[in-house]
Amino acid sequence: MHDLPADDDWLIERRRAIGAKILAERRHQNLTQDAVWMAAGLTRWTYQRAEYGDEVKISTLLRIAWVLDVPLAELVS
Repeated sequence: MHDLPADDDWLIERRRAIGAKILAERRHQNLTQDAVWMAAGLTRWTYQRAEYGDEVKISTLLRIAWVLDVPLAELVS
């Protein structure tokens, strides 16, 4: 078992890494943000927050993973 770090910087880094993976996969598939957020049934703001690495719901990440046709584990690993 690991103890949590004294601050939440590690969370910010991990969320940004997830956002970077979403961005990379979207670009790899040559998709626009608009195409992804509309297909995922999200608002533009919610999708942009996920891609930027802000805190989002797991259901948002599941929707994005589904639309991009990648396992959620691949985005969060």
